Amino acid sequence: MGSLRPLKDIQGFSIKPLSVSSLGTVTFTDGTNRIVPNQLQCEAYGYTYDKASGTCSAFRYNTGLDRAFSNLDNKISGEGNTTQTGTANTYIMGENNTVGGLSRNNIIVGNQNEISNGISNSAVLGVNAKATTQAEFAIGGGIGSVSDSTDAATFISRRKTSVIELTGVTIDNTATNLTVQGDGSFINVEKNSIIGYDIYITRLELGGSSGVVGNYSYRNIRGAVKIDNSLNMSFVVGFSRNIAKIGQNGTTIMADSTTGGVPSISVNVTDRNNIHNLWSASVTLHEVVSTTTF
Repeated sequence: MGSLRPLKDIQGFSIKPLSVSSLGTVTFTDGTNRIVPNQLQCEAYGYTYDKASGTCSAFRYNTGLDRAFSNLDNKISGEGNTTQTGTANTYIMGENNTVGGLSRNNIIVGNQNEISNGISNSAVLGVNAKATTQAEFAIGGGIGSVSDSTDAATFISRRKTSVIELTGVTIDNTATNLTVQGDGSFINVEKNSIIGYDIYITRLELGGSSGVVGNYSYRNIRGAVKIDNSLNMSFVVGFSRNIAKIGQNGTTIMADSTTGGVPSISVNVTDRNNIHNLWSASVTLHEVVSTTTF
């Protein structure tokens, strides 16, 4: 992946181009994290945005040639499955599944599932699940609708359960969002959704002038977040308990981690100053995304 020459920030934008791949895809950054830009951000810097694939491109590439090479590493069994440009090392067994472009090392078993653009190292099982976060394990809740006899309206939603691993390091009392397997990304979310979360968080002290090597804490936190049509987030904590510890607990919450206009949540952690901590969170999500706005 090549690097772009330094560019000036455009007023009103918190991200700017970082690098361009061999396929011409431009990756942006907020100075810390790698960001997939939206159409407005992409075109503001003079690049071309492809609505179909959700990618920002610096130049045109030979789609047919790329797809031919990529599909050499994909194994597909079943009818109606689609792999977009740049999909590699992906296994699909089922029908009518879709894998977004520039993704790799994914597995789908089931029907009508989807893996978003640029998502890799994920596994999707069942019916009607959508993997939107790196390294996500997702189980679909099936295709379903509820008919209201009063007005005969039909509401269709997507439901899934997913498991995501987050990690991070702190060396002081700065509040820090953990990232997906330490790769700098967060848990992507969608509007008009309710997400219940079950967090098991481990904190291990590694040193620091005020730290005690080997002290630790292990906690469980459960709650939910409502994400409305304007992507406003409302968090409710319903349960929190200490399971085991030597020393202190630190502080853990689920928080809005939206970056560069990409809506996301993450486990946010804080501990005392001058203590070096390793944090590991196993997060189970129960998600309902509705076509009805709220």
